[in-house]
Amino acid sequence: MKQAQVCIVGGGCVGLTLALGLAKADISVVVLDGAPTQALPTDEYGLRVSTLSIASQTLLEQLNVWPEIIAQRACAYTHMDVRDADSFGKIAFNNEQLELEHLGYIVENDIIRFALIKELEQQSSATLMFDTQYQQIHQSESDVFITLKSGEPIIAKLLVAADGANSAIRKQFNMALSFKDYDHHALVATVKTEEQHANTARQVFLPTGPLAFLPLSDEHTHSIVWSTSPNHCDELLAMDDTAFNKAVMAAIDGQCGLCEVQSKRAAFPLKMRYAQQWVSGKVVLIGDAAHTIHPLAGLGMNLGLKDAAYLIELLTSDSSKEFASTRTLRDYERTRKLDAQKHIAMMQGLKELFEGANPVKKLIRGVGLSLVDNLGAIKHLFAKEAIGK
Repeated sequence: MKQAQVCIVGGGCVGLTLALGLAKADISVVVLDGAPTQALPTDEYGLRVSTLSIASQTLLEQLNVWPEIIAQRACAYTHMDVRDADSFGKIAFNNEQLELEHLGYIVENDIIRFALIKELEQQSSATLMFDTQYQQIHQSESDVFITLKSGEPIIAKLLVAADGANSAIRKQFNMALSFKDYDHHALVATVKTEEQHANTARQVFLPTGPLAFLPLSDEHTHSIVWSTSPNHCDELLAMDDTAFNKAVMAAIDGQCGLCEVQSKRAAFPLKMRYAQQWVSGKVVLIGDAAHTIHPLAGLGMNLGLKDAAYLIELLTSDSSKEFASTRTLRDYERTRKLDAQKHIAMMQGLKELFEGANPVKKLIRGVGLSLVDNLGAIKHLFAKEAIGK
């Protein structure tokens, strides 16, 4: 039998960040994940990348995983260029305008996960159990009982569901979910470009959805995230490399010169999910188990890391006699729900505004982006939001 103060189901970046923050505060934690542990990163770029805000970078620095991330592979971006393909509107800003070294980092998810696991393996308060699945979960007023498929029991004071967008734990405990299909699929790939990226993150809003060009450590290589209609996504996946390269170059309006896809292409459906209830007794949701959001602003990973940071803060500073008290968990739920609600609403509004070729929308987009680009104070607020400050 294993005993721990916290059991986390889900060994992705958010669950591992929470585990590391708690372990470094001498709170015993067990992480369960059905997938294998993260392999050493290879020379090939991973398809899933995240845009890490400065706030997220600071958290990972505090947990001593940032040096390993930098040692592996990461790309600081210093400029942002956002355009509407169907109007005259655009907005651009850079780190110097905000008196910052950079605006954020583009990092492969596999590298973040590798660095977190490497640091967790050094923590005596942490137990990592990969290739491990649970069979049953029950809870009493003060404890959660987890039975593994091997038959081994685990007893914890708190169970954290970090098991992703289709969280089985959320479903088991009947935690209500608001849901909206964005009617978009996100196509991801690695693309080499004729022109150097100059540490610039680019996004163009097309009638069918946004295309992001995210700079990687090689100065001619980008990770692309093309959010578009399911039918158009299927067409892009079915193209041969030559046709796909031409489609990408045309969509970005030749900003980066000739494009050459370097990887396989993958796609996944985009859905908004928002758990109406984040806490059930001693079970709490975090990250994608609690919320998913459209990737057009690259906020998903940062929102999850903010969940982890706040829960770490509450659990490590709580002076009450009861660990993970009802008051503490309700504080977490109330605070993080408000932040998630704000960003979900903002992304929905942006998606609807930039979608389609309605002439009125085109005019609003053009005027709106031009105003933001020319009014320093408003641009500053937009930029602050983008970097997570």
